[in-house]
Amino acid sequence: MNTSPANRSPSDIQRRLVTTGLILGMGQAGFFDGIVLHQLLQWHHMFSGIKTDATVAGLELNTLGDGLFHLFDWFLLSLGITLMWQLVQLRVPLSTRTLLAAGVLGFGLFNLVEGLVDHQLLGIHHVKSGPHELAYDIGFLILNAIITASGWRLLRTSQKQTASSPQ
Repeated sequence: MNTSPANRSPSDIQRRLVTTGLILGMGQAGFFDGIVLHQLLQWHHMFSGIKTDATVAGLELNTLGDGLFHLFDWFLLSLGITLMWQLVQLRVPLSTRTLLAAGVLGFGLFNLVEGLVDHQLLGIHHVKSGPHELAYDIGFLILNAIITASGWRLLRTSQKQTASSPQ
Protein backbone atom coordinates (compact mmCIF):
# COMPACT_ATOMS: atom_id res chain seq x y z
CA MET A 1 0.00 0.00 0.00
CA ASN A 2 1.30 3.44 -0.91
CA THR A 3 1.33 5.73 2.12
CA SER A 4 3.27 8.58 0.56
CA PRO A 5 2.38 12.12 1.67
CA ALA A 6 0.52 12.69 -1.62
CA ASN A 7 -1.98 10.02 -0.58
CA ARG A 8 -2.41 11.48 2.90
CA SER A 9 -4.02 14.83 2.13
CA PRO A 10 -6.82 15.72 4.55
CA SER A 11 -9.40 15.74 1.76
CA ASP A 12 -8.29 12.30 0.53
CA ILE A 13 -8.39 10.87 4.06
CA GLN A 14 -11.83 12.46 4.63
CA ARG A 15 -13.18 11.03 1.36
CA ARG A 16 -11.83 7.57 2.15
CA LEU A 17 -13.23 7.71 5.69
CA VAL A 18 -16.69 8.68 4.42
CA THR A 19 -16.60 5.89 1.80
CA THR A 20 -15.59 3.41 4.50
CA GLY A 21 -18.39 4.53 6.81
CA LEU A 22 -20.97 4.37 4.01
CA ILE A 23 -19.98 0.80 3.13
CA LEU A 24 -19.93 -0.31 6.78
CA GLY A 25 -23.35 1.26 7.37
CA MET A 26 -24.78 -0.44 4.29
CA GLY A 27 -23.50 -3.83 5.44
CA GLN A 28 -24.93 -3.31 8.92
CA ALA A 29 -28.30 -2.29 7.47
CA GLY A 30 -28.46 -5.44 5.39
CA PHE A 31 -27.62 -7.65 8.34
CA PHE A 32 -30.12 -5.80 10.54
CA ASP A 33 -32.85 -6.34 7.92
CA GLY A 34 -31.93 -9.99 7.46
CA ILE A 35 -31.58 -10.85 11.13
CA VAL A 36 -34.47 -8.82 12.54
CA LEU A 37 -37.09 -8.84 9.75
CA HIS A 38 -36.27 -12.20 8.11
CA GLN A 39 -35.22 -14.35 11.06
CA LEU A 40 -36.39 -12.93 14.40
CA LEU A 41 -39.73 -11.37 13.42
CA GLN A 42 -40.14 -13.67 10.38
CA TRP A 43 -42.09 -10.96 8.56
CA HIS A 44 -40.67 -11.82 5.15
CA HIS A 45 -38.00 -13.65 3.21
CA MET A 46 -36.12 -12.35 0.20
CA PHE A 47 -38.55 -13.68 -2.41
CA SER A 48 -41.73 -14.11 -0.35
CA GLY A 49 -43.57 -11.62 -2.56
CA ILE A 50 -43.15 -13.83 -5.62
CA LYS A 51 -42.91 -17.34 -4.12
CA THR A 52 -44.70 -18.33 -0.93
CA ASP A 53 -42.64 -19.67 1.94
CA ALA A 54 -45.57 -21.90 2.98
CA THR A 55 -44.32 -24.81 0.85
CA VAL A 56 -41.04 -26.69 1.16
CA ALA A 57 -39.97 -25.61 -2.34
CA GLY A 58 -40.94 -22.01 -1.61
CA LEU A 59 -39.12 -22.01 1.72
CA GLU A 60 -36.02 -23.47 0.05
CA LEU A 61 -36.02 -20.71 -2.58
CA ASN A 62 -36.60 -18.01 0.03
CA THR A 63 -33.89 -19.41 2.31
CA LEU A 64 -31.49 -19.40 -0.65
CA GLY A 65 -32.43 -15.77 -1.35
CA ASP A 66 -31.88 -14.86 2.30
CA GLY A 67 -28.48 -16.58 2.21
CA LEU A 68 -27.42 -14.69 -0.92
CA PHE A 69 -28.58 -11.45 0.71
CA HIS A 70 -26.52 -12.22 3.83
CA LEU A 71 -23.52 -13.10 1.66
CA PHE A 72 -23.78 -9.69 0.00
CA ASP A 73 -24.03 -8.03 3.45
CA TRP A 74 -20.98 -9.98 4.61
CA PHE A 75 -19.08 -8.80 1.53
CA LEU A 76 -19.97 -5.16 2.28
CA LEU A 77 -18.82 -5.45 5.90
CA SER A 78 -15.61 -7.24 4.87
CA LEU A 79 -14.88 -4.51 2.33
CA GLY A 80 -15.60 -1.81 4.93
CA ILE A 81 -13.30 -3.47 7.48
CA THR A 82 -10.56 -3.76 4.85
CA LEU A 83 -10.90 -0.08 3.94
CA MET A 84 -10.85 0.88 7.63
CA TRP A 85 -7.72 -1.20 8.18
CA GLN A 86 -6.01 0.59 5.29
CA LEU A 87 -6.91 3.97 6.78
CA VAL A 88 -5.64 2.99 10.23
CA GLN A 89 -2.32 1.95 8.68
CA LEU A 90 -1.78 5.53 7.51
CA ARG A 91 -1.34 6.51 11.17
CA VAL A 92 -3.18 9.81 10.78
CA PRO A 93 -5.97 11.20 12.97
CA LEU A 94 -9.39 9.93 11.91
CA SER A 95 -12.70 11.47 12.91
CA THR A 96 -14.92 9.01 14.77
CA ARG A 97 -17.83 11.39 14.27
CA THR A 98 -17.33 11.39 10.50
CA LEU A 99 -17.11 7.60 10.40
CA LEU A 100 -20.27 7.18 12.49
CA ALA A 101 -22.17 9.84 10.53
CA ALA A 102 -21.26 8.15 7.24
CA GLY A 103 -22.32 4.82 8.77
CA VAL A 104 -25.74 6.21 9.69
CA LEU A 105 -26.05 7.67 6.19
CA GLY A 106 -25.08 4.33 4.61
CA PHE A 107 -27.56 2.46 6.83
CA GLY A 108 -30.43 4.71 5.82
CA LEU A 109 -29.49 4.81 2.13
CA PHE A 110 -29.23 1.03 1.91
CA ASN A 111 -32.69 0.52 3.38
CA LEU A 112 -34.18 3.38 1.37
CA VAL A 113 -32.91 1.92 -1.91
CA GLU A 114 -33.80 -1.64 -0.85
CA GLY A 115 -37.29 -0.51 0.14
CA LEU A 116 -37.89 1.31 -3.13
CA VAL A 117 -36.43 -1.39 -5.38
CA ASP A 118 -37.42 -4.64 -3.63
CA HIS A 119 -40.72 -3.58 -2.06
CA GLN A 120 -42.13 -1.12 -4.58
CA LEU A 121 -40.50 -1.57 -8.01
CA LEU A 122 -39.87 -5.33 -8.09
CA GLY A 123 -42.35 -6.44 -5.43
CA ILE A 124 -40.15 -9.40 -4.46
CA HIS A 125 -41.21 -8.93 -0.85
CA HIS A 126 -42.83 -6.42 1.48
CA VAL A 127 -41.79 -5.43 4.99
CA LYS A 128 -44.76 -7.37 6.32
CA SER A 129 -47.16 -9.02 3.89
CA GLY A 130 -50.86 -8.82 4.54
CA PRO A 131 -53.72 -6.36 4.49
CA HIS A 132 -51.53 -3.45 5.66
CA GLU A 133 -48.37 -4.21 3.66
CA LEU A 134 -48.35 -0.82 1.95
CA ALA A 135 -48.48 0.93 5.34
CA TYR A 136 -45.51 -1.13 6.56
CA ASP A 137 -43.61 -0.40 3.34
CA ILE A 138 -44.31 3.35 3.58
CA GLY A 139 -43.39 3.38 7.27
CA PHE A 140 -40.11 1.62 6.42
CA LEU A 141 -39.36 4.22 3.73
CA ILE A 142 -40.22 7.15 6.02
CA LEU A 143 -38.10 5.75 8.87
CA ASN A 144 -35.13 5.24 6.58
CA ALA A 145 -35.57 8.65 4.94
CA ILE A 146 -35.29 10.12 8.46
CA ILE A 147 -32.21 7.98 9.19
CA THR A 148 -30.68 9.05 5.85
CA ALA A 149 -31.37 12.74 6.49
CA SER A 150 -29.96 12.43 10.02
CA GLY A 151 -26.81 10.77 8.70
CA TRP A 152 -26.43 13.48 6.04
CA ARG A 153 -26.84 16.24 8.62
CA LEU A 154 -24.39 14.60 11.03
CA LEU A 155 -21.90 14.15 8.20
CA ARG A 156 -22.19 17.78 7.09
CA THR A 157 -21.66 19.10 10.63
CA SER A 158 -18.80 16.65 11.13
CA GLN A 159 -17.09 17.80 7.94
CA LYS A 160 -17.49 21.47 8.91
CA GLN A 161 -16.04 20.68 12.33
CA THR A 162 -13.12 18.76 10.78
CA ALA A 163 -12.43 21.54 8.27
CA SER A 164 -12.27 24.17 11.02
CA SER A 165 -9.99 22.16 13.32
CA PRO A 166 -6.22 22.65 13.09
CA GLN A 167 -4.42 20.07 10.98
